Amino acid sequence: MAEKINLRYSILILLIVGAALSRLLPHPFNFTPIGAMALFGAAHFSDKRLAFVLPFAAMWLSDLWLNNMMYENTGGFQWMGSPWVYGSFFLISIMGLVLLKKVRVGTVLGTGVLASILFFLITNFSVWLGSAAYPQNITSLMLCYEAGIPFFGNTLAGDLFYCAVLFGGFEWAQRRIPALSRSAS
Repeated sequence: MAEKINLRYSILILLIVGAALSRLLPHPFNFTPIGAMALFGAAHFSDKRLAFVLPFAAMWLSDLWLNNMMYENTGGFQWMGSPWVYGSFFLISIMGLVLLKKVRVGTVLGTGVLASILFFLITNFSVWLGSAAYPQNITSLMLCYEAGIPFFGNTLAGDLFYCAVLFGGFEWAQRRIPALSRSAS
């Protein structure tokens, strides 16, 4: 039985690490696996600590590489990405725990859309809050959200694409290797 559980965890970890590594490939702005990784981990790890720790660790390690090796960083070594991104990632994980108790195409699709909206609202709020370009009033907040709309399409497309790859890939693997299903472990 432990062998079946280890195989399941290994495949789950491999899929999450693969998604995180895809962030290192050239891609359109905001077309990333962040929301999908959070949802996938929340839906499939029976140990809910792993549902948070493994996707966070994968994202953090890819952030270390991106922020210090890929992007022009003149402020010294960066240990952490935006706390607003990590906060939205945490909330998306919680949303996945609550809404994806049963993994079905419709629930994954709907939760992926909600994850994109949540990410958009939180990260654009952080831009408004931390930018001298936007006065701190409701009109400027709405202008900030409006300026972020072109990026939302890629966020949504990325979340839905990576949800399809992660959830669909794991479903395909479970059909090929019955030991991967929870009922088999």
